[in-house]
Amino acid sequence: MIIVTGATGQLGRRIVESLLGRVPAERIGVSVRDPLRAQAFADRGVRVRRGSFTDAASLAHAFEGASQVLLVSVDKMGEECVEQHLAAIEGAVAAGAGRIVYTSQTGADAASRFQACRDHAATEEALRTCGVPFTSLRNGFYATSAAHFVSHAPHSGELALPADGPVAWTAHADLADAAAAVLLDEGRFEGPTPPLTGSRALTFEEIAAVAGELTGRGVERVTVSDEEFRERLTGQGTPALVAEQLLGIFAASRAGEFSTVDPTLAELIGRAPLSLRAVLSEHLAAA
Repeated sequence: MIIVTGATGQLGRRIVESLLGRVPAERIGVSVRDPLRAQAFADRGVRVRRGSFTDAASLAHAFEGASQVLLVSVDKMGEECVEQHLAAIEGAVAAGAGRIVYTSQTGADAASRFQACRDHAATEEALRTCGVPFTSLRNGFYATSAAHFVSHAPHSGELALPADGPVAWTAHADLADAAAAVLLDEGRFEGPTPPLTGSRALTFEEIAAVAGELTGRGVERVTVSDEEFRERLTGQGTPALVAEQLLGIFAASRAGEFSTVDPTLAELIGRAPLSLRAVLSEHLAAA
């Protein structure tokens, strides 16, 4: 049985949907903090069990009978994030899983300027020493993050952000299909995959131009200092630590950590990856 964690989140939910299009539901299980939110999957024959990375006993039950466990990384950064990942790895090992697949990120490195990439590197190191074969999906930076930064720009006419560098923004839907393909091809990729990215790396200047074209409103890319951006975030109530972590995205992109474009994602999903324009168009239409 393939167990997918975080199956009610943006990525995990899509991975389960992709698997359901390829294998019988009885081969799929999900581990979620709130089983009620996964009732739709249960109704389709997927095994739904409560599992939390902060509750080792729950993982023993949620991962029972797993041939593979897909660990979707938690939406946190820093020590808490890594501790939860380590607990999940231990749970998968204890359950006797034959393979662990983990959603990492392109740029994962202990020396990264972005905290999340350092967290992914620490998790990958734990996977290397856990004694179970693993695959680490080096996912491209989520295109929805770019859409979030851009969401208010068409109304204000400005996209005011720190200096940045090119990023190979990548759609959740494509990454979900790639994860499903990797899960169903157990002999493919041992250790980290090549970067799983969109087909172009764009800067926020280019993204501002795309937003302007999509909305018919001029959007000017304005570069602000890191300090000004930090003060703006904290002034809006963002905790100082979170503001600093967000700044890490820009520092890392300036250093080229997310600029790699690789064909592996397209090969895995059998089609060209969704463009940032397509993701942005959907996001702005829904805003």
